[in-house]
Amino acid sequence: MPLGVRIFLVYFLFVGLAGWFVLSTVMDEIRPGVRQSTEETLVDTANLLAEILRDEVKAGSLQQSRLPALLQAYGQRQPKAQIWGVEKTQVNHRIYVTDVKGRVLLDSTGAAVGQDYSRWNDVLLTLRGEYGARSTKEDPNDPDSSVMYVAAPIRDGAQIIGVVSVAKPNRTLQPYIERSERRLAWLGGGLIVLGLLIGALLSWWLSAALRKLTRYAQMVSAGQRAELPSVRGGELAQLAEAIERMRTELEGKAYVERYVHTLTHELKSPLAAIRGAAELLDSEMPAVQRQRFVANIEQESARMQQLIERLLHLAQVEQRQVLEEQVAVPLRALVESLLQAQMARIEAADLQVENTIGAQLSACGEAFLLRQALTNLLDNALDFTPPGGLIRFSAVAGAGQMELRVFNQGEAIPDYALARVCERFYSLPRPSSGRKSTGLGLNFVEEVMQLHGGTLHIGNVEGGVEVILRLPGG
Repeated sequence: MPLGVRIFLVYFLFVGLAGWFVLSTVMDEIRPGVRQSTEETLVDTANLLAEILRDEVKAGSLQQSRLPALLQAYGQRQPKAQIWGVEKTQVNHRIYVTDVKGRVLLDSTGAAVGQDYSRWNDVLLTLRGEYGARSTKEDPNDPDSSVMYVAAPIRDGAQIIGVVSVAKPNRTLQPYIERSERRLAWLGGGLIVLGLLIGALLSWWLSAALRKLTRYAQMVSAGQRAELPSVRGGELAQLAEAIERMRTELEGKAYVERYVHTLTHELKSPLAAIRGAAELLDSEMPAVQRQRFVANIEQESARMQQLIERLLHLAQVEQRQVLEEQVAVPLRALVESLLQAQMARIEAADLQVENTIGAQLSACGEAFLLRQALTNLLDNALDFTPPGGLIRFSAVAGAGQMELRVFNQGEAIPDYALARVCERFYSLPRPSSGRKSTGLGLNFVEEVMQLHGGTLHIGNVEGGVEVILRLPGG
């Protein structure tokens, strides 16, 4: 299972369980919280009524007062109030008053006048001087039919002369409880989803950064060119830099070791030839023969110099991971300058050269490297084209890509060599001299193409050999 998925699952379980626990706890507290607030309001209302009713209860004139009519009118009122999106169309308080013995003197519903309520907790506890309250179901089989009663003592000085109780059905509170539960459920669910979304984005970001670093390490271990990925975050950025430093150090050590072995191996032959010629020059010999050995020394020295220079150029390209610049390079002008530089050699061999590249065509890349690559291709074409032969440069552009073709008339590349012509130090004998080159030219061209994100293809065509370079268009 990917690391990002595992991180998200752990985060999902943590956020989900924590959100569910908090949400369920708060939901469980809504109902009792609303009822506690309602009870506190009933307490205030009961104590206010106790002060209002004191004189009538003390005088025994409660039934003859205006209060029964006022309570009846109160019960018929229709507030039409909008409370938190819930319309309140009727009043719900029930108010009854009892004497010191618990007998009902006044009931806003008119149903309990004269009844003995002395055993109900609201009246019983209040007459004892305690806090009197009760919750009674109107229907024993309906848990939502409970009614909350809160009582307050009616006092004459320190003496309790009666009790006033205020009741409110709990079902009238249910719309507000349900509304609060719905809002809390939506808000809580939204917060949980938002938290999970943030966790998913965090896991995706972390996984993407790790995938970039993993892909980079895999490409480096496979010997491919790879640009250090851009990752943000302190530890991840430090990890990327550490991997890059490790790659540089390891590649540097391996690179130096490989090139030392290569250079040592390739220099053995010219050094042996130079040493042999030098030993022979110490002895007496005809001037013609001496001149031949001197020429051999010069030729092998030039070969060593060429080998070292090309190895240095190749090393510079191979060590680079990205281009130093990317500009539009006009191909026709570039080829024309190369042909002018080789004009003496072209005229000496009486070669025909065609440059059919359009003046408007250009490739996107580093001008110096592209020039070096085309120089190597032109050198090869000049080496393998017979006197009077044809060399042709052409190019086509399309879909953001440039295709440059270099054709040279001459013998076809043998089948056994086609797959190896780009190998380092592999070379075919030149038709004119029978000698081999350093075998680094085409390898250098291939490295330049890879650095540019392009490709190199070499194949036999009718009448000769054609090299195709595919590059990003300018």
